[in-house]
Amino acid sequence: MTKSIDPSAISQPELHSILLTAVAPRPICFASTVDKNGNVNLSPYSFFNVFSSAPPVMIFSPSRSGRDGSFKHTYLNIKEVPEVVINVVNYAMVEQMSLSSTAYDKGINEFEKAGFTEVPSELIKPPRVKESPVSFECSVSQVIELADTPGAGNLIITKVERIHINETYFTDGVLDTKKLDLVGRMGGSWYVKANNEALFEIPKPLRTKGIGVDALPKGIRESEILTGNNLGRLGNIEALPSTETIAEIAALLPYKDITSKQELHKIAQEILLKGDTKTALALLIHAETKN
Repeated sequence: MTKSIDPSAISQPELHSILLTAVAPRPICFASTVDKNGNVNLSPYSFFNVFSSAPPVMIFSPSRSGRDGSFKHTYLNIKEVPEVVINVVNYAMVEQMSLSSTAYDKGINEFEKAGFTEVPSELIKPPRVKESPVSFECSVSQVIELADTPGAGNLIITKVERIHINETYFTDGVLDTKKLDLVGRMGGSWYVKANNEALFEIPKPLRTKGIGVDALPKGIRESEILTGNNLGRLGNIEALPSTETIAEIAALLPYKDITSKQELHKIAQEILLKGDTKTALALLIHAETKN
């Protein structure tokens, strides 16, 4: 059964909860801004992402309060000083980041409340967070108010002017995903940690085009063992294995005496999960002869 919902027929809090629980995990924009008097504000937003690399553009949305429709201090500051530092959040700082989301009065410095260290930016007025692994100094290109109702978003379109990266998070000169240990926002009070156990790789689709799931033999496509992810990985291969390759794989000692098609599919699935797509597909095609 599927429950269909008209967004206009439910309350804003209900809709907000559904959207934030279903669309996740979301990266976190930890935004530092200043007002015209130089007062600093630091607040996290998960309506955020990077949208272009040429030019480098990031967009986030400090929505109006769902209770009274009031603007966030970040939005008010940006209207006065159109600059922001977007600081990346990792696990080592997530509790402090959460504390900074408290609705303190305007003029209160969340750097101090949450125990973060201010570092002067090079090109813009707002300071960056020393504890953040990566910080982006940004100029604000455009502000788009989506509505004037409680919960309405305000798109802050920014251009990255300078990037600061803590060298601790490099490996051989490249920013290391595993070392970063980033966190993402889920629904309610939940977060997700991008650590070693949660990380997995998927080979990017070939520039020469993968054969596609539709090009796999019917018996493989309709396997009771293989999952949709398994089929997607197989469909990313550039060409079906040759007859010679299939024969060579079939003759290998671990497989040559196995006659059960399902057993061969299970073995091929294990091989596939280890990253050897060619061998797995050759074994699966060999299994098609075991009907």
